[in-house]
Amino acid sequence: MKNNNYLLTMNQKHYAISHCNLIKEKPDEQLKYLVTQACGHLPGSQERQKLLTQIIRLTSRKLWKESTPYYQDALQQTWLYFCRNVCEGLTGQAYDPTCGSVITWLNAYLKCRLRDFDINQRREQATTVSFRHHQSTSGDRSETIDLINNLPAPAQVPPILENLEIWVNTDSDGELRHTYIKGRPDVNCQVLILKRLPPEISWRELSEEFGLPIPTLSSFYQRQCLPRLRSFAKLEGLL
Repeated sequence: MKNNNYLLTMNQKHYAISHCNLIKEKPDEQLKYLVTQACGHLPGSQERQKLLTQIIRLTSRKLWKESTPYYQDALQQTWLYFCRNVCEGLTGQAYDPTCGSVITWLNAYLKCRLRDFDINQRREQATTVSFRHHQSTSGDRSETIDLINNLPAPAQVPPILENLEIWVNTDSDGELRHTYIKGRPDVNCQVLILKRLPPEISWRELSEEFGLPIPTLSSFYQRQCLPRLRSFAKLEGLL
């Protein structure tokens, strides 16, 4: 009996060592294993959140990169899609490991979102038309037609984004509130980050709300707000 127990223990150790070696040699196997473990825990649980954070950290450096101004917005949507669909498929088809690796799955979604942003940007430039027409009663008048419609994202927010929202709202040192567009303390990083969190408000709507041009808002967000978001992500171990 003792010999049988010894052989069983040795076999278990051999399997564990073989599995660890496989993970080291094949990172995709590690991600697949972490996904399986994460999905084995209840949605919203600390165990699942911890594993999802680990997956994000492992995959973030391997995702498609480009220098377009809307890349960070597309990446944010990709992480949201990941959290919602890697297990249950809340807003799309759940991740199927038999169809490809996690990185392949995320890159495909990220590139689709980047393409959508590019199309919307081109469409906005092409369909925002200024024209003048004559009216006998009111004289000449300049009008602008904006044909861009933005589809709202679902309201449910995964725990990782909840933590981000808590951080922004708390703003313990006041840095986000005190970082604002010159002469407009009401247009600060705290306000803009919250409005750009899913379901995000479009730049067009923000431009109308604050009475500022889209390039002014977008440029300020890219230069001042995104670096602070990245610092938070690093502290959380997401980057």
